[in-house]
Amino acid sequence: MKKEMGENKSLFYKKNNYFDEITKQEEKNLENFSKDYINFINKSKTEREACKESKQLAINNGFSEYNFGQRLKVGDKKYFINRDKSIILFKIGKNNLEEKGIKIIGSHIDSPRLDLKPQPIYEDNGFCFFKTHYYGGIKKYQWTTIPIALHGVVVLENGEKIEISVGENDDEPIFYISDLLPHLASAQMQQKASELIKGEQLNLIVGGKSYKSEEIKEKIKLNILKILNQKYSITEQDFMSSEICAVPAFKAREVGFDRAFISAYGHDDKCCAYPSLRAILDSDSDDTVMVILADKEEIGSEGNTGAQSKIIEDIIDEICLSLNKNSRLTRSRSKCISADVTSCYDPNFPEVFEKNNAAKVSCGTCVCKYDGSRGKSGSNDASAELVGHIREIFSKENIKWQTGELGKIDIGGSGTIANYIAKLNIDTIDIGLPVLSMHAPYELISKADLYSTYKAFSAFIK
Repeated sequence: MKKEMGENKSLFYKKNNYFDEITKQEEKNLENFSKDYINFINKSKTEREACKESKQLAINNGFSEYNFGQRLKVGDKKYFINRDKSIILFKIGKNNLEEKGIKIIGSHIDSPRLDLKPQPIYEDNGFCFFKTHYYGGIKKYQWTTIPIALHGVVVLENGEKIEISVGENDDEPIFYISDLLPHLASAQMQQKASELIKGEQLNLIVGGKSYKSEEIKEKIKLNILKILNQKYSITEQDFMSSEICAVPAFKAREVGFDRAFISAYGHDDKCCAYPSLRAILDSDSDDTVMVILADKEEIGSEGNTGAQSKIIEDIIDEICLSLNKNSRLTRSRSKCISADVTSCYDPNFPEVFEKNNAAKVSCGTCVCKYDGSRGKSGSNDASAELVGHIREIFSKENIKWQTGELGKIDIGGSGTIANYIAKLNIDTIDIGLPVLSMHAPYELISKADLYSTYKAFSAFIK
């Protein structure tokens, strides 16, 4: 009877909490990996910073810069920086490209934020403001009354590039977006949540002191411009050739008495980008492996630094040219993990999830066969054969994983870079962490899911 019960149980599939089964050594490894991730994400508020930090980690692990036309050989470890906003790393393995293809992991390093407009600065009734334009899908009301930092670059007329970072250190000022006090908000509270705060109301308070001048009316604006000119040598016109991002001035923090979770700005998608990066840095695979950390995913992967750029295909072509292999055949033999986050089942909002197919917290990395919206519109929809291949790898390497989808069919949808890699005739599947409060200024993930994702990516390229 006991044997029969055991056999019957094996017919069922159940998601199990990683923390129920984890060994002491695994938990120690998990904590160490989480600390490294916290350090990485605190230094990587923008795609430029994430690219810079990834480059340094690559150099520390024996990678050198690749330039087009450079001959490659087995054993080479290279990185390619694309306009300081995305990075591609690759190792040349000894296995035949035309038989084994390339093992690719692609994630993105941009996150929802507020960008300064080309002419951002103005004065109004005792305040100096910067006007912003939101980037990516956000709930605008979540960005009011929180501490904001400014990160970015300004390119002067002579070509000099000035880096800016203000608001992260305790001795630096922060910036602020106001909201209406509840005593006067009766009309506001009757509006739809999407209209509580309008895009043109996301104005940063950046100053309030006057510059002593009889000739200038906008004395507060002049004072701010004077400060910026003294510190960064910039003028109002220089904002036109700048990329300055307003991001939450929050540090990543452990959450809960047991420290099981991590909250941070930009988990989407750096909680997948960092495991991708670490997987290739730690890899000793005989296959050729590649990690893509792309820009612009939050606005459709457009532009020459996004996943739709031809740069990915060009790098693969260059590798094949050096090794005298057919690029088209190599791509057809290649496999890619599109490393991006999915939604985590939230017991506070059960009505938007379909429980059987929702990703659960701490149950391991999440395999998403498809994304898209409603009738799978815009989805890559990985083949059964590819999912079976991933299952086989994860089973062999004892990876803790689960399946998931974003939410109920008719409620919403999402997209990743999977479509753009798949268009190169590369088998592609979405795998990544479940995230709570995705696209909020402060998101939450489980350390168990973070570490499981690293192990899954490492197993894939092993």
